[in-house]
Amino acid sequence: MVSNLDRHRTDLKALIVQGNRLKLALQKMLLKDWDEQIKVVMPDKGERETFLKSLPDFMRTYQTWYSEACAVIRQVLPARLPDFVRLYERPKNRKTLNAETYVIDDLLHGLNVTRGDRTIVDAKAAASNFDQQLSILAAAERRFESSLFDIRQLVQADLFDSELETARELANHKFQRAAGAVAGVVLEKHLAQVCSNHGIAITKKNPSISYLNDQLKDGGVVDIPQWRSIQFLGDIRNLCDHDKKVEPTDAQITDLLDGVAKITKTLF
Repeated sequence: MVSNLDRHRTDLKALIVQGNRLKLALQKMLLKDWDEQIKVVMPDKGERETFLKSLPDFMRTYQTWYSEACAVIRQVLPARLPDFVRLYERPKNRKTLNAETYVIDDLLHGLNVTRGDRTIVDAKAAASNFDQQLSILAAAERRFESSLFDIRQLVQADLFDSELETARELANHKFQRAAGAVAGVVLEKHLAQVCSNHGIAITKKNPSISYLNDQLKDGGVVDIPQWRSIQFLGDIRNLCDHDKKVEPTDAQITDLLDGVAKITKTLF
């Protein structure tokens, strides 16, 4: 089985390779003398045509790359995620569109500013934003590979995956309560780790899912929809652990296992 450590390393390298290809595609889209430049670098026509056909379409491919890059940066270099997002998203309080406030989302929507026949700002302004995003991704890779990177959470994620696989096996053999109990323990451990990641104090000796969930909501780590989703999972777990009069259904156990798997992969 591929470990989370190896998975993140592979994902990072693939995203950086794809990012560099997107950079070339963006240059092709923005630079008027691109065709002449590529002829100098690749004088062979056949090689040049093959290379050009292999480049992605920036406008169609960027969003997927951005979403995947955000997920990796959130795990490996969370402190830089706001910077990464800022280079893409339009500021909510933006009053003017100029070279300093132009972002990649503006490029994707074809926005530009002209005065008469003169272009004040256009898609070229986003090129530096994308370069900065690539730099942040490269920094995430260096952080990942350095001895300073704390791999404890990635190792813990492997353990959680293993425990959830055990829970699914129990569910497949109709041991629904046992499957729910195992999944509940995984959820509790993960929520406790998320609290630790964000410096949220845990004052109870044996904190419940509900307590940890409330702490994360009060600390601004999860929003109301996330809080409700986790609370729903906690209710199913309690049904497995405490209410012996009502048996959990197959659908409830499936919801619990899938929900816990999603939380451990998306909430950090």
